[in-house]
Amino acid sequence: MAVEVDGDGFLLDMSDWSESIMYELAEKDGFPLNDEHVKYIMSAREMYEENKVVPPLRDFGKAHGMDRKASALQKLFEGGPMKRIAKYGGLPKPTGCV
Repeated sequence: MAVEVDGDGFLLDMSDWSESIMYELAEKDGFPLNDEHVKYIMSAREMYEENKVVPPLRDFGKAHGMDRKASALQKLFEGGPMKRIAKYGGLPKPTGCV
C-alpha cells in the first residue's frame, strides 16, 4: 500500500482515500468487504462531508432505520462498527461510542 497510516491503520491524510485503498485497508485486516459494507462506508463518508465529524453509532444507525444499538451494524462489522467504517472510509479515528 502506497499510503501512510497510523499505528491503528487509519490514513494519515484523508485525501489519500480511494475505493481501492478502502479494499486494501480491509484486506490488510483480513476483513473482506461486500456491497453492504461499502454502502455503509460510503454513507458515513457522505455524513462526514456534511457535518465534519464521524457520526456516532447511535445516530448512524438511526439514520439507517436501525434500533438504538445498531445491532445490524454490530453484526455486519463484527463489533465496533464505526471504527471499521471510519477506517475503511478514510475518515478520522472516531472517539466515544463506536
